[in-house]
Amino acid sequence: MFEIVRYSPQKADEWNAFIAASKNGTFLFDRHYMDYHSHRFQDHSLMFYFSGRLLAILPAHIEGDTCYTHKGLTYGGLLMSPQLTVVQTIMLFRQLNDYLRGLGLHRVVYKCIPWIYHRMSAEEDLYALYHECKARIIARDYSTNIFLNAGLRWERVRRRGVARARQAGLHVERSESYATFWQILSDNLGGKYGIKPVHTLQEIELLHSRFPENIVLYQAVHDDEVLGGVVLYLTSQVVHAQYSSATPEGKKLGAIDLIYEQIMHHDFLDHPYFDFGRSTENADGSGLNETLVFQKEGFGARGLCYDIYQWEL
Repeated sequence: MFEIVRYSPQKADEWNAFIAASKNGTFLFDRHYMDYHSHRFQDHSLMFYFSGRLLAILPAHIEGDTCYTHKGLTYGGLLMSPQLTVVQTIMLFRQLNDYLRGLGLHRVVYKCIPWIYHRMSAEEDLYALYHECKARIIARDYSTNIFLNAGLRWERVRRRGVARARQAGLHVERSESYATFWQILSDNLGGKYGIKPVHTLQEIELLHSRFPENIVLYQAVHDDEVLGGVVLYLTSQVVHAQYSSATPEGKKLGAIDLIYEQIMHHDFLDHPYFDFGRSTENADGSGLNETLVFQKEGFGARGLCYDIYQWEL
């Protein structure tokens, strides 16, 4: 039997140490990352001990009569020790359901961690969701990614963008200053979609200060003017493009193409995967942005689904 313990700030060090040693955790689950927006969610994360050993944790929060895992994160779900077995995982979900029923909850909405982020095989939860929880997929988002050691040849339009940027004298550099890029990003998102970046400038600067090796900014510069940038989230397996944007002049000169050429072909050859992230406009994964996904496919990216499950308690 598992002992289920609700997370409290006093357990932050134990939580973070577990994330670092887990087989499918990334820095997004570190409490120094998760808690930057703790005021937006009623946290109810759980820790699962078996014979006194911490074998799994579940980032979660509660809204109404539903447990979510977790709305504030791109992906979520059960984070597992390499020692957790599939039989134990089935038992864990059986006990979890009993625990949540005891809180008066009626359902669970469960985000999965895409397999490219796993450090080793870690889909015991998916087996338990189907057979123990009778869960069903309620949303399927669409992302694009590249196997960096076996990627497709870039489309001609992308290769021409790189050549155009080089001919114009653009160069790529890493930067610690996010303000200029954030203005470019905000102008583009506001003008085209009427939305703001998920993170404010202050939030991304805070997160970068906490995870300087995991959150990095690349910029394309011409005569000391920033024409475009890409913010990367780096994990042990994946180089993820969290934000990408360019000025009108940067788009014309191929600034983003030049940045991606530096990232994919030079700086991160030791990472197996590059993930462009979602290319959809709605929370359930509908509304495929065909222009955006066409651009990503031009770099050789192909499809990866981010699934969300639900089951009744």
